[in-house]
Amino acid sequence: MNMIADILLVAGAFGAALYCFVLSRRLRRFTDLEKGVGGAVAVLAVQVDDLTKTLNRAQGTAESSVAQLDDVSTRAEAAQQRLELLVASLHNLPEPPPPADTKQADSPFFVRRSATESVHS
Repeated sequence: MNMIADILLVAGAFGAALYCFVLSRRLRRFTDLEKGVGGAVAVLAVQVDDLTKTLNRAQGTAESSVAQLDDVSTRAEAAQQRLELLVASLHNLPEPPPPADTKQADSPFFVRRSATESVHS
């Protein structure tokens, strides 16, 4: 009976050793930096660093654009105020004097005279 128990114990130990060996190989492949999940994690870490750098550059560019837009907006508002003052001052100008020839000034359109009227005038 002891002999059978020893054989089963050795067989169990051998089975456990074989299981640990297979598990070790799978785990090594799983964490391999070139092919396994370890490689994927390393690649993702590099991509996260690249995205962080790109995001920082984009934020810097956006802040610069906001500053430029703020400057342009301020200048545009100042120009608008000056234009409003100029237009308001145009309303205070006196009316232009009427033209000397009142017949032509009555109508803004050209009127053709008849042949008899132009000859006898």
